[in-house]
Amino acid sequence: MTKTISLEQVEDFSLAALRSAGASNWQAAPVAKSIRAAEAEGTRGIGLGYLPYYCNHLRVGKIRGDAEPSVRRPLPGTIAVNAADGFAHPAFEAAADQLVAAAQTQGIAVLGISNAYACGVLGYFTDRLARRGLISLMTANASATMAPWGGKTPFFGTNPWAFGAPRHGDPLVIDSSSSATAFVNLANAAAAGENIPPHWALDAEGRSTSDPQAAMEGSIAPAGGHKGAALALMVEVLAAGLSGAQWSFQASSLGDDRGGPPRLGQTIIAIRPDGLGRRNFPAALEEMLAAMTRGEGVRVPGERRHQQRRQAEANGVQLSLEEVKALAELAEFPA
Repeated sequence: MTKTISLEQVEDFSLAALRSAGASNWQAAPVAKSIRAAEAEGTRGIGLGYLPYYCNHLRVGKIRGDAEPSVRRPLPGTIAVNAADGFAHPAFEAAADQLVAAAQTQGIAVLGISNAYACGVLGYFTDRLARRGLISLMTANASATMAPWGGKTPFFGTNPWAFGAPRHGDPLVIDSSSSATAFVNLANAAAAGENIPPHWALDAEGRSTSDPQAAMEGSIAPAGGHKGAALALMVEVLAAGLSGAQWSFQASSLGDDRGGPPRLGQTIIAIRPDGLGRRNFPAALEEMLAAMTRGEGVRVPGERRHQQRRQAEANGVQLSLEEVKALAELAEFPA
Protein backbone atom coordinates (compact mmCIF):
# COMPACT_ATOMS: atom_id res chain seq x y z
CA MET A 1 0.00 0.00 0.00
CA THR A 2 1.08 3.57 -0.65
CA LYS A 3 0.27 7.02 0.61
CA THR A 4 0.32 10.27 -1.34
CA ILE A 5 1.94 13.30 0.25
CA SER A 6 2.27 16.78 -1.20
CA LEU A 7 5.56 18.47 -1.97
CA GLU A 8 4.80 20.91 0.85
CA GLN A 9 4.61 17.93 3.21
CA VAL A 10 7.90 16.58 1.84
CA GLU A 11 9.55 19.88 2.69
CA ASP A 12 7.86 20.15 6.11
CA PHE A 13 8.82 16.58 7.07
CA SER A 14 12.39 17.14 5.87
CA LEU A 15 12.76 20.43 7.74
CA ALA A 16 11.40 18.91 10.94
CA ALA A 17 13.68 15.88 10.66
CA LEU A 18 16.77 18.00 10.08
CA ARG A 19 15.88 20.33 12.96
CA SER A 20 15.25 17.33 15.22
CA ALA A 21 18.69 15.98 14.30
CA GLY A 22 20.38 19.20 15.39
CA ALA A 23 20.41 21.54 12.39
CA SER A 24 19.61 25.21 12.80
CA ASN A 25 16.82 26.61 10.65
CA TRP A 26 19.46 28.44 8.57
CA GLN A 27 21.17 25.11 7.84
CA ALA A 28 18.04 22.97 7.50
CA ALA A 29 15.69 25.11 5.37
CA PRO A 30 17.77 25.17 2.13
CA VAL A 31 18.38 21.42 2.41
CA ALA A 32 14.67 20.71 2.92
CA LYS A 33 13.93 22.71 -0.25
CA SER A 34 16.49 20.66 -2.19
CA ILE A 35 14.91 17.41 -0.92
CA ARG A 36 11.53 18.68 -2.09
CA ALA A 37 12.99 19.40 -5.53
CA ALA A 38 14.65 15.97 -5.73
CA GLU A 39 11.39 14.23 -4.84
CA ALA A 40 9.47 16.31 -7.36
CA GLU A 41 11.90 15.30 -10.09
CA GLY A 42 11.84 11.61 -9.21
CA THR A 43 15.32 11.46 -7.67
CA ARG A 44 14.43 9.75 -4.39
CA GLY A 45 17.94 8.42 -3.80
CA ILE A 46 19.11 12.00 -3.15
CA GLY A 47 15.71 13.14 -1.85
CA LEU A 48 13.89 11.50 1.03
CA GLY A 49 16.06 8.43 0.53
CA TYR A 50 19.09 10.43 1.66
CA LEU A 51 17.38 12.20 4.55
CA PRO A 52 18.33 9.48 7.10
CA TYR A 53 22.01 9.94 6.14
CA TYR A 54 21.73 13.70 6.62
CA CYS A 55 20.10 13.26 10.02
CA ASN A 56 22.52 10.63 11.25
CA HIS A 57 25.53 12.62 10.11
CA LEU A 58 24.20 15.66 11.94
CA ARG A 59 23.92 13.60 15.11
CA VAL A 60 27.44 12.16 14.91
CA GLY A 61 29.10 15.43 13.92
CA LYS A 62 29.93 14.83 10.26
CA ILE A 63 27.74 17.86 9.59
CA ARG A 64 27.87 20.86 11.92
CA GLY A 65 24.25 21.80 12.53
CA ASP A 66 24.96 25.34 13.74
CA ALA A 67 27.49 26.23 11.02
CA GLU A 68 27.50 29.79 9.69
CA PRO A 69 29.05 30.15 6.22
CA SER A 70 31.45 33.02 5.61
CA VAL A 71 31.79 34.76 2.24
CA ARG A 72 34.89 36.43 0.78
CA ARG A 73 35.59 38.22 -2.54
CA PRO A 74 39.29 37.48 -3.28
CA LEU A 75 38.94 39.01 -6.77
CA PRO A 76 36.13 40.91 -8.53
CA GLY A 77 34.99 37.79 -10.40
CA THR A 78 35.48 35.24 -7.63
CA ILE A 79 33.39 34.44 -4.55
CA ALA A 80 34.78 32.06 -1.92
CA VAL A 81 32.51 30.54 0.72
CA ASN A 82 33.67 28.58 3.75
CA ALA A 83 30.75 26.30 4.67
CA ALA A 84 32.28 25.80 8.14
CA ASP A 85 31.56 22.05 8.11
CA GLY A 86 27.88 22.61 7.40
CA PHE A 87 25.72 21.76 4.40
CA ALA A 88 26.65 23.10 0.96
CA HIS A 89 23.12 24.44 0.36
CA PRO A 90 23.18 27.33 2.87
CA ALA A 91 26.73 28.15 1.72
CA PHE A 92 25.37 28.54 -1.82
CA GLU A 93 22.44 30.63 -0.54
CA ALA A 94 24.88 32.94 1.25
CA ALA A 95 26.66 33.79 -2.00
CA ALA A 96 24.16 33.19 -4.82
CA ASP A 97 23.16 36.83 -5.24
CA GLN A 98 26.80 37.90 -5.38
CA LEU A 99 27.54 35.23 -7.99
CA VAL A 100 24.64 36.35 -10.18
CA ALA A 101 25.56 40.03 -9.85
CA ALA A 102 29.23 39.40 -10.65
CA ALA A 103 28.39 37.29 -13.71
CA GLN A 104 25.90 39.87 -14.99
CA THR A 105 28.38 42.72 -14.47
CA GLN A 106 31.54 41.05 -15.75
CA GLY A 107 30.20 38.35 -18.07
CA ILE A 108 31.59 35.45 -16.02
CA ALA A 109 32.15 34.67 -12.35
CA VAL A 110 33.21 31.73 -10.17
CA LEU A 111 31.84 30.58 -6.82
CA GLY A 112 33.90 28.12 -4.78
CA ILE A 113 32.58 26.41 -1.65
CA SER A 114 34.98 24.69 0.75
CA ASN A 115 34.60 22.69 3.99
CA ALA A 116 31.13 21.49 3.02
CA TYR A 117 29.10 18.31 3.19
CA ALA A 118 27.92 16.71 -0.08
CA CYS A 119 25.41 18.83 -1.97
CA GLY A 120 22.99 16.23 -3.40
CA VAL A 121 21.61 16.96 -6.87
CA LEU A 122 23.88 19.45 -8.65
CA GLY A 123 21.21 20.17 -11.25
CA TYR A 124 19.20 21.80 -8.45
CA PHE A 125 21.75 24.63 -8.40
CA THR A 126 22.30 25.02 -12.14
CA ASP A 127 18.52 24.99 -12.71
CA ARG A 128 18.14 27.90 -10.31
CA LEU A 129 20.91 29.89 -11.98
CA ALA A 130 19.43 29.23 -15.42
CA ARG A 131 16.09 30.60 -14.19
CA ARG A 132 18.01 33.75 -13.30
CA GLY A 133 19.31 34.02 -16.85
CA LEU A 134 22.77 32.46 -16.56
CA ILE A 135 24.59 29.53 -18.12
CA SER A 136 26.41 27.58 -15.43
CA LEU A 137 28.70 24.60 -14.92
CA MET A 138 28.98 23.02 -11.48
CA THR A 139 31.37 20.40 -10.15
CA ALA A 140 31.56 18.68 -6.75
CA ASN A 141 33.88 16.13 -5.24
CA ALA A 142 32.87 13.43 -2.77
CA SER A 143 34.55 10.97 -0.43
CA ALA A 144 36.57 8.25 -2.17
CA THR A 145 34.42 5.45 -3.61
CA MET A 146 35.86 5.07 -7.14
CA ALA A 147 39.26 3.79 -8.18
CA PRO A 148 41.27 5.62 -10.87
CA TRP A 149 41.45 3.85 -14.22
CA GLY A 150 43.54 0.72 -13.94
CA GLY A 151 43.35 0.69 -10.14
CA LYS A 152 41.17 -1.08 -7.60
CA THR A 153 41.44 1.13 -4.51
CA PRO A 154 38.91 4.00 -4.19
CA PHE A 155 40.57 7.37 -4.73
CA PHE A 156 37.97 9.67 -6.35
CA GLY A 157 34.41 10.28 -5.30
CA THR A 158 31.48 9.86 -7.65
CA ASN A 159 32.44 13.44 -8.57
CA PRO A 160 29.24 14.72 -10.18
CA TRP A 161 28.87 17.66 -12.52
CA ALA A 162 25.93 19.61 -13.88
CA PHE A 163 25.20 22.19 -16.57
CA GLY A 164 22.33 24.62 -16.94
CA ALA A 165 21.23 27.12 -19.59
CA PRO A 166 18.18 29.40 -19.86
CA ARG A 167 15.42 28.53 -22.32
CA HIS A 168 11.94 29.78 -23.08
CA GLY A 169 10.26 27.98 -20.19
CA ASP A 170 12.03 25.28 -18.19
CA PRO A 171 15.82 25.49 -18.56
CA LEU A 172 18.18 23.01 -20.15
CA VAL A 173 19.70 21.02 -17.27
CA ILE A 174 22.23 18.22 -17.66
CA ASP A 175 23.14 16.42 -14.43
CA SER A 176 25.56 13.54 -14.39
CA SER A 177 28.32 11.86 -12.46
CA SER A 178 31.80 10.63 -13.27
CA SER A 179 30.87 7.23 -11.86
CA ALA A 180 28.58 4.50 -13.17
CA THR A 181 26.24 4.94 -10.19
CA ALA A 182 25.98 6.57 -6.75
CA PHE A 183 27.10 4.91 -3.53
CA VAL A 184 23.59 5.21 -2.09
CA ASN A 185 22.34 2.91 -4.87
CA LEU A 186 24.80 0.23 -3.79
CA ALA A 187 23.76 0.64 -0.15
CA ASN A 188 20.06 0.47 -1.03
CA ALA A 189 20.57 -2.67 -3.14
CA ALA A 190 22.54 -4.32 -0.34
CA ALA A 191 19.84 -3.48 2.21
CA ALA A 192 17.17 -4.91 -0.11
CA GLY A 193 19.19 -8.03 -0.93
CA GLU A 194 19.15 -7.21 -4.65
CA ASN A 195 21.84 -7.63 -7.30
CA ILE A 196 23.28 -4.66 -9.18
CA PRO A 197 24.20 -4.35 -12.88
CA PRO A 198 27.76 -5.70 -13.33
CA HIS A 199 28.99 -2.48 -14.96
CA TRP A 200 28.23 -0.48 -11.81
CA ALA A 201 31.07 -1.63 -9.61
CA LEU A 202 34.24 -3.63 -8.95
CA ASP A 203 35.02 -5.96 -6.06
CA ALA A 204 38.12 -5.61 -3.88
CA GLU A 205 40.18 -7.41 -6.54
CA GLY A 206 39.11 -5.01 -9.29
CA ARG A 207 36.68 -7.41 -10.99
CA SER A 208 33.17 -6.51 -12.13
CA THR A 209 30.55 -7.65 -9.63
CA SER A 210 26.77 -7.92 -9.30
CA ASP A 211 27.00 -8.21 -5.51
CA PRO A 212 26.36 -4.80 -3.85
CA GLN A 213 28.12 -5.85 -0.66
CA ALA A 214 31.24 -6.82 -2.60
CA ALA A 215 30.93 -3.52 -4.46
CA MET A 216 30.88 -1.52 -1.22
CA GLU A 217 34.02 -3.36 -0.15
CA GLY A 218 35.58 -2.63 -3.54
CA SER A 219 34.99 0.35 -5.81
CA ILE A 220 32.29 2.02 -7.88
CA ALA A 221 33.20 1.80 -11.58
CA PRO A 222 33.79 4.97 -13.61
CA ALA A 223 31.15 5.85 -16.21
CA GLY A 224 32.42 5.00 -19.67
CA GLY A 225 35.66 3.40 -18.49
CA HIS A 226 38.76 5.57 -18.78
CA LYS A 227 36.69 8.56 -19.94
CA GLY A 228 34.74 8.64 -16.68
CA ALA A 229 37.93 8.30 -14.68
CA ALA A 230 39.46 11.27 -16.53
CA LEU A 231 36.28 13.25 -15.94
CA ALA A 232 36.50 12.47 -12.21
CA LEU A 233 40.03 13.87 -12.17
CA MET A 234 38.91 17.07 -13.91
CA VAL A 235 36.01 17.49 -11.46
CA GLU A 236 38.39 16.90 -8.55
CA VAL A 237 40.68 19.70 -9.70
CA LEU A 238 37.81 22.14 -10.27
CA ALA A 239 35.79 21.31 -7.15
CA ALA A 240 38.49 20.75 -4.54
CA GLY A 241 41.63 22.14 -6.15
CA LEU A 242 40.15 25.57 -6.83
CA SER A 243 38.00 25.88 -3.72
CA GLY A 244 40.63 24.73 -1.22
CA ALA A 245 38.52 21.80 -0.01
CA GLN A 246 39.93 18.38 0.86
CA TRP A 247 40.67 15.99 -1.97
CA SER A 248 38.34 13.01 -2.20
CA PHE A 249 40.99 10.61 -0.90
CA GLN A 250 41.44 12.82 2.19
CA ALA A 251 37.74 13.24 3.00
CA SER A 252 35.97 11.15 5.60
CA SER A 253 33.46 8.67 4.19
CA LEU A 254 29.89 9.74 3.46
CA GLY A 255 28.85 6.12 3.94
CA ASP A 256 29.66 5.68 7.63
CA ASP A 257 29.76 7.56 10.95
CA ARG A 258 33.53 7.79 11.36
CA GLY A 259 36.06 10.52 10.74
CA GLY A 260 34.29 13.82 11.35
CA PRO A 261 33.31 16.36 8.66
CA PRO A 262 34.38 15.43 5.10
CA ARG A 263 35.15 19.07 4.15
CA LEU A 264 34.34 18.66 0.48
CA GLY A 265 34.24 21.29 -2.26
CA GLN A 266 31.88 22.60 -4.93
CA THR A 267 32.69 25.06 -7.71
CA ILE A 268 30.21 26.88 -9.95
CA ILE A 269 31.14 28.85 -13.06
CA ALA A 270 28.36 31.26 -14.08
CA ILE A 271 28.30 32.89 -17.52
CA ARG A 272 26.17 35.65 -18.98
CA PRO A 273 24.74 34.25 -22.26
CA ASP A 274 25.23 37.46 -24.22
CA GLY A 275 28.72 38.07 -22.87
CA LEU A 276 30.40 37.21 -26.18
CA GLY A 277 27.93 39.17 -28.27
CA ARG A 278 25.35 36.45 -28.93
CA ARG A 279 21.93 38.06 -29.17
CA ASN A 280 18.77 36.34 -27.95
CA PHE A 281 20.52 33.24 -26.66
CA PRO A 282 17.34 31.40 -25.56
CA ALA A 283 15.85 31.70 -29.06
CA ALA A 284 19.04 30.39 -30.66
CA LEU A 285 19.12 27.49 -28.20
CA GLU A 286 15.48 26.65 -28.98
CA GLU A 287 16.28 26.54 -32.69
CA MET A 288 19.14 24.10 -32.14
CA LEU A 289 17.19 21.86 -29.75
CA ALA A 290 14.22 21.76 -32.12
CA ALA A 291 16.51 20.54 -34.91
CA MET A 292 18.09 17.97 -32.57
CA THR A 293 14.78 16.48 -31.48
CA ARG A 294 13.39 16.02 -34.99
CA GLY A 295 15.03 12.61 -34.93
CA GLU A 296 12.76 9.80 -33.76
CA GLY A 297 13.28 8.96 -30.08
CA VAL A 298 15.48 12.01 -29.38
CA ARG A 299 14.67 14.10 -26.34
CA VAL A 300 16.31 17.00 -24.54
CA PRO A 301 18.22 15.93 -21.40
CA GLY A 302 16.37 16.86 -18.23
CA GLU A 303 12.91 17.13 -19.81
CA ARG A 304 11.67 14.04 -17.97
CA ARG A 305 12.58 15.68 -14.66
CA HIS A 306 10.65 18.80 -15.60
CA GLN A 307 7.62 16.67 -16.53
CA GLN A 308 7.82 14.74 -13.28
CA ARG A 309 8.05 17.96 -11.31
CA ARG A 310 4.90 19.33 -12.92
CA GLN A 311 3.06 16.08 -12.15
CA ALA A 312 4.31 16.07 -8.57
CA GLU A 313 3.29 19.70 -8.08
CA ALA A 314 -0.24 18.74 -9.10
CA ASN A 315 -0.52 15.26 -7.59
CA GLY A 316 2.13 14.89 -4.88
CA VAL A 317 4.47 11.90 -4.57
CA GLN A 318 3.86 8.29 -3.60
CA LEU A 319 5.48 6.70 -0.55
CA SER A 320 5.08 3.21 0.82
CA LEU A 321 3.54 3.01 4.29
CA GLU A 322 6.93 1.85 5.60
CA GLU A 323 8.56 4.94 4.10
CA VAL A 324 5.89 7.19 5.63
CA LYS A 325 6.42 5.60 9.04
CA ALA A 326 10.20 5.99 8.84
CA LEU A 327 9.85 9.59 7.72
CA ALA A 328 7.44 10.38 10.55
CA GLU A 329 9.88 8.91 13.06
CA LEU A 330 12.71 11.04 11.70
CA ALA A 331 10.54 14.15 11.84
CA GLU A 332 8.97 13.17 15.17
CA PHE A 333 5.54 13.63 13.58
CA PRO A 334 2.55 11.26 13.88
CA ALA A 335 2.35 9.04 10.75
